[in-house]
Amino acid sequence: MEVNKKNLLILHLTVFVWGFTGVLGKVISIDAVPMVWYRVLIATSTLLAWFLITKTNLKITRKQFVQFFLTGGIVAIHWIFFFHAIKVSTVSVTLVCLSSFTLFTAILEPLIKKQPIFMGDILVGLLIIAGIYLIFKFESQYTLGIIFGLLAALASSLFSTINSTFVQKSEPSIIGFYELVGGLFWITLYRLYDGSLLNTHFNLSLKDWFYLAILGTFCTSVAYVAGVSVMRTLSAFRVALVTNLEPVYGIILAFIFFKNKEQMTGGFYIGAVIILASVFLYPIYKNRKNHP
Repeated sequence: MEVNKKNLLILHLTVFVWGFTGVLGKVISIDAVPMVWYRVLIATSTLLAWFLITKTNLKITRKQFVQFFLTGGIVAIHWIFFFHAIKVSTVSVTLVCLSSFTLFTAILEPLIKKQPIFMGDILVGLLIIAGIYLIFKFESQYTLGIIFGLLAALASSLFSTINSTFVQKSEPSIIGFYELVGGLFWITLYRLYDGSLLNTHFNLSLKDWFYLAILGTFCTSVAYVAGVSVMRTLSAFRVALVTNLEPVYGIILAFIFFKNKEQMTGGFYIGAVIILASVFLYPIYKNRKNHP
């Protein structure tokens, strides 16, 4: 198989696995904060084992360590908001709201990198806002889930924009590892503060341990390494298009696993189509703008 086709298949499988995290977040019985703590603990351990096996050099500067460590806190907040949104609403609602990542990136990236905001970015942003408004209007019983889904998208956009500057000087896998370490530290600190960690007896059900193991290994560390490796041969445009399939894969999986619990009003689907169409059109527009 041609290298690019093979890597494209790996990328699709990786994005499919990311879409599956929403399903796991729903079936794991524990709350969002301890769930993310277990996820990061397992992912950090497996990535560290991988680096030791491959004899990867983990040496970075003190400045880089502080930057990655602090950014890891934002990554942890993103995951906590994401899983909490799923707990208080549905997988479909959360994943569609997470698609507003494109809107927040269009705003945050120019601000952080001190670049101009283009009219096309504003138009795509307005379309996404219209879709979110429809979902708010027709799925008002999930207001809390929608809010946390949007906050998760904002946090995701923030750390992704920050990482886009880090990746120019450091290996993505090294960045990811130290951000996971940072995330684990900040969540542990919070759980010590609220007392929940002191009362943790690790007496979860076998089902929860099984799903957490999948979440921490395949959906986090393995998927991350695979996703990073293919980005070296695939264009950023193609990666963006395929990555935008995550909510589509996730919603399909949610329907398969939860059936009637994931059925929404017509207004939700109209809003979802507007958001997803905007998300798919955005990289096409950016690609044409950069290559007229």
